[in-house]
Amino acid sequence: RFPGVDIILGPEMKSTGEVMGLDVDFARAFAKSQLGAGTKLPLSGTVFVSVKDKDKPALCPLVRRLTDMGFAIIATGGTAEYLTREGLTVERINKVLEGRPHCVDAIISGRVQLVINTTEGAQAIADSYSIRRSALTENIPHYTTMMGADAAVGAIEAMTAGDAHGGLEVGTLQSYFTRSF
Repeated sequence: RFPGVDIILGPEMKSTGEVMGLDVDFARAFAKSQLGAGTKLPLSGTVFVSVKDKDKPALCPLVRRLTDMGFAIIATGGTAEYLTREGLTVERINKVLEGRPHCVDAIISGRVQLVINTTEGAQAIADSYSIRRSALTENIPHYTTMMGADAAVGAIEAMTAGDAHGGLEVGTLQSYFTRSF
């Protein structure tokens, strides 16, 4: 929302919000919150993933869920190698510092519809700035934590649940409190 500001989540951004999503489960509520914030989650396409080493085990089930929904996956070297060893189909793409064509080129060209990119340490955060900036500029949903990525994948699953409204309904605030869960 602020030109030139880095979008990686800090404590201030994690503790404030602009919208609320309400529904019968977290995935549907998160999908609504993203829509309310102006983030259009993709229902198909290609997901770019590049995560820090400690997040790789948590990434595998997310990538499986995404490929089960028909998404293609592209990943930087270490992430691609890990996912491939786990039996997942992934296309390797260069990091920006490795030369063209690279992940930012894929984002800018419209090839990528969702970004999952976690970093750790000052140098890695600085190196991934162009990824975050290009995703923001191109209006591509971008998640910098595994918790956020998991919520986004669940929201996409909820939105693809089959009806004409993308699996989501609009209801009054009162209707959610009178339902029997």
